Amino acid sequence: MMSDRKVILEVNNLKKYFPVGGGKVVKAVDDVSFKLYEEETLGLVGESGCGKSTLGRAILRLHEPTSGEILFNGEDVSKKSRRAMRKLRTEMQFIFQDPYSSLNPKMNIYDILSEPLLAHGYFKGKDKEKMKQFVLDLMEKCGLPPYYCYRYPHQFSGGQRQRIGIARSLILDPTFVICDEPVSALDVSIQSQILNMLQDLRKDKHLSYIFISHDLGVVKHISDRIGIMYLGSIVELAEKNEIFDNPQHPYTKALLSAIPMPDPNEKLEMQMIQGEIPSNVDLPSGCTFHPRCPFAMEMCTSEAPKELETSPGHLVRCHLYR
Repeated sequence: MMSDRKVILEVNNLKKYFPVGGGKVVKAVDDVSFKLYEEETLGLVGESGCGKSTLGRAILRLHEPTSGEILFNGEDVSKKSRRAMRKLRTEMQFIFQDPYSSLNPKMNIYDILSEPLLAHGYFKGKDKEKMKQFVLDLMEKCGLPPYYCYRYPHQFSGGQRQRIGIARSLILDPTFVICDEPVSALDVSIQSQILNMLQDLRKDKHLSYIFISHDLGVVKHISDRIGIMYLGSIVELAEKNEIFDNPQHPYTKALLSAIPMPDPNEKLEMQMIQGEIPSNVDLPSGCTFHPRCPFAMEMCTSEAPKELETSPGHLVRCHLYR
């Protein structure tokens, strides 16, 4: 049972708003709550602009949260000073979506990977050889031959650069990693290699992941639970098989029905979504999905749905289950 594991991360009512002038704000993350368990992978899925990446950055305080509580191993991250956060960042790391722009083009791979170790004082004085061996060992675990260590980012393919980014995020031996669409820009064959490597590293290093993606197939492959995001909120959260076999929210059903079927003769009931995704600056009243929902009722236009547990561990925000 997932609930028997230790909770490594607990997010309560997290909000991140960006001012855009004229007294208006972009509600990028709007009242998000969830728990992440030890050695679990929680997938976050939704359309572009739904707030997935902003949520990940706010959890690590790469964006300062507007309000809410972020508990990492029981400590409130949102209230820590910069000095305290510096120490905590050895435990919490981030894999960026674009491995090229996130790597310094003027530094070779050894310097990129050793820089965090030097900054946090892991190796000092005569320990340079130990540090080099430590870096080379991690490169091998991430599928990078040691003789690559003095090459520069532009000399690598996209998949290799992503492996470098993953190695950099693991160099300080964290327990929690946020993966922000780490395979979205890669070929399918390379995607599978990176996903399998992430799973192996999770088992080997006892990691917990939040895996952000817009690809439900990828998320199903790597995740234990899946959260569906829409306009800054998680509208459904459950075990991955429960999400795919018994989706509750109309938005989740629409996303699943859009997945191409490998068998052309297999019939699938399409759940059509009408209209465009609304602006985060001027959110619809009530349920934010109601302008596009085929099952919208009168109460949906004025009353925001509360989170309900339709079955053990299956949470949904929808008036259909009141």
